Order: sequence, then C-alpha cells, then structure tokens
Amino acid sequence: MVSAAEQLAANLNFGALAKAEDLKKRIWFTLGALIVYRIGTYIPLPGINPEAFATAFKDASQGILGLFNMFSGGAVERMAIFALNIMPYISASIILQLLTTVSPTLEQLKKEGEQGRKVINQYTRYLTAVLSAFQAYGIAIGLEGAGTVVSDPGWFFRISTVITLTGGTMFLMWLGEQITSRGIGNGISLIIMAGIVAGIPSAIAGTLELGRQGALSTGLILVVLIMATAVIAFIVFMERAQRRLLIQYPKRQIGNQMFEGQTSHLPLKLNTSGVIPPIFASSLLLVPTTVASFSSGRGPEWITIMTTYLGHGRPAYMALYVGLIVFFTFFYTAIVFNPTETADNLKKHGGFIPGIRPGERTAEFIDYVLTRITVVGAAYLALVCLLPELLVSYAAVPFYFGGTSLLIVVSVTMDTVAQVQGYLLAHQYEGLIKKAKLRGARR
Repeated sequence: MVSAAEQLAANLNFGALAKAEDLKKRIWFTLGALIVYRIGTYIPLPGINPEAFATAFKDASQGILGLFNMFSGGAVERMAIFALNIMPYISASIILQLLTTVSPTLEQLKKEGEQGRKVINQYTRYLTAVLSAFQAYGIAIGLEGAGTVVSDPGWFFRISTVITLTGGTMFLMWLGEQITSRGIGNGISLIIMAGIVAGIPSAIAGTLELGRQGALSTGLILVVLIMATAVIAFIVFMERAQRRLLIQYPKRQIGNQMFEGQTSHLPLKLNTSGVIPPIFASSLLLVPTTVASFSSGRGPEWITIMTTYLGHGRPAYMALYVGLIVFFTFFYTAIVFNPTETADNLKKHGGFIPGIRPGERTAEFIDYVLTRITVVGAAYLALVCLLPELLVSYAAVPFYFGGTSLLIVVSVTMDTVAQVQGYLLAHQYEGLIKKAKLRGARR
C-alpha cells in the first residue's frame, strides 16, 4: 500500500517552486558557487607558457591527463589553478574508507555516529592537503621537464605551483562542503558534474562539424543520439533498481499496551559501488599511455609494447577494462556494505528475515543475495562503459560522453532532483501545518 508521504510526493509539481523561498535561495547559492568554480578553471597557473603547454598537452591528451581534463572541465588543458580539481579529496575519502576496514580506531570512530564522522572528515581534509601537495609537486617537475612550458624553472616555480594547486583543491573542497550545507545536493559530485557538462557544447559542435564535413554520416549521428538516450534511460532504471529483503519485528509490550509487529524492508542497491569502479579502471589503464607520452619514445621498450596492446579499442584493453570494473565493483561493495554488521543491528533491534535465523545465518543470507545482485551490477557497469569504446573504435565516433562521465552526470542529476523533491515535500507539509493552524506553526 502506498503511504501518505508517497502519495504527496507523487502529486508534487515544480509550480510550487515559486512559493518555496528557502529552496530558491539554495538553488541560487548552488548556481553561484558553480559559476565561481567555472571562473577558476580559466585562471592560469603562474609561470606557464600557454602555447607551449597546449602543444605538450595535445600529445598527452589520450592518456590519464585527458581523463582528468574531462573531470576538471578543461582546467588541465589550460593548466588552471583548479587543475587538480577535487580528485585528491575523492582519493583521500576512498583511502580513509579502506583504512576504516583495517584500523580498529577508525572503525570505532565510524560507529560513534555524528561526532565520529566529523573526526573522520577532518582526517580526510588533512590527507587531501597532503595528496594535493604531492601531486602538485609532481606536476611542477613534469612541467619543467616538458621543454619550454615553464618560463623560469626552479624552486620558486615549484613552491608557487604546489601552493597554488593545493590551495585550489582545498578551496574546491570548502566550496563543495558549502554547497552541501547551504545549497542542493552533494557539492563534491556537483562540482565534478559541472566540469563534465561544461564540455558538452564543444563535443556536440565537433560532432556536427564532422557530419558537415562528411566524416560522419547523418544516419550514424542519429543512431548515436538515439543510443545515448537509450543508455541514459537504462542507467536511470538500473540506478533505481533495488532488491528489498523483508524484515519483520515481533510484537512488543510497553506497560499495559501491546504493539503489533511491524514490517519493513532492507533495500540492497543493484549498483552499490556507484561510479568508483569505472574511474579506477580507466585511471589504471591510462597510466601506460601517459608514461609513454611523457617519455616521447625514449622510455623502455616494454612500455611501448604495453601501450600498443592497451590502446583504445584493442581486445586486450577492453578485456582488462571489463575485468578491472568487475574487480573494483566487488571490492568496493565489500568495503561500503558489511553484512555481519547489518545482521547484528537487526538482531539488536529485534528484526529478522522470515525463515532465516538471526545472527550469523542472516549475515550469510544477506551476503549471498548481495553477491548475486553485485554480479548484475558489475555486468551493467561493464556494458555501459564498454559501449562508448566500441563506438570510438569501430564506428569512428568521437563519443565524448564515455561510460564514466555518463554515469556521473545521470547519478548526480537523479540525486539533485531527489533533493529538490524533498525540499518541495517539506514545504508542502509546512503549508498543511499552517493551514491547520497547529501549534507547530506558531512555534
């Protein structure tokens, strides 16, 4: 049976947006913060020769730099102050999550609720600063070794680069936290999505230009557009897919009153790992290409051979890509979801799965179900990420929206729409309370 809250949510319309003043303020704040981020992607790093760097970047754009440039909205291509983007923060968050599973101290902090989460977030900020400084120093060394890119090489350039790039990353981290608290949705995800979406107009214009020149047929462009629409619909369906385990709670007696047993569900997402597996898989596979581009053919012979076999569209590349996606899907799902802990929490609150003994048997059953649906989730991620590679390799389509970027954009959009609906739902409840002239309205 549909609850009253679900009925109210189904009747929501965005015409109520004009009356929700708090929601409008949050939307304007989010848009203003994203505009500030986009302006920062055009502020160049001090001491860089833009023409020389553009030439050097063009030679290395097929490697990991091209992937980071897509996530940063072109900041890497222009070597702007936001060139590192928010990626060090994401890496720090993943490292802290990994350490939480092996460190008893961090695991205890995670169980302490809000206070423990604040401490872990502070550790994440410190680790972000350290990772940003190391990556910025590596970029400074790489720029100095790339010919005439740096006008005045030396320690002054290295120190200024480290300070500038680290400061840019820390500012974006702060900006993302402000969007989360004062805006709409997850600020970090919105910053990444804004960088990806910023490249859509140029990608569409480039595709249409190829069609005008005759490099791509009109029919192929239409097929790609229809396929992109179908893939987006497929991603939305799979991201919303859940396997709900029935949870029952026994009857309880409080004082002289007997309360009936309750029934709820334990939702298990089909794709628990999110977009982490494609990001990790793409980054690892692009490392040999990046190293080969920086060595300019002067590196060891095995790097050249590896780059040849791991080129885009090669069978070895696609096989490793799928294998890494499947591996990271299971690995990250095992990190973020603990069946034993979930079973213990159910047992503490008196909940049980019908036909399954509470405790260890419940944990085994949850792990069994989670493993089966993770197989489907891994296959879904591999299919979505492999489709653009096939288009690029065999149809010669400059498919800007790869599987990773498409997953990020669709997932973040769904989350943002859900946040907006939540605020509109709360606004409708407030309106009902005011109309009923309840005490809560006067408070």
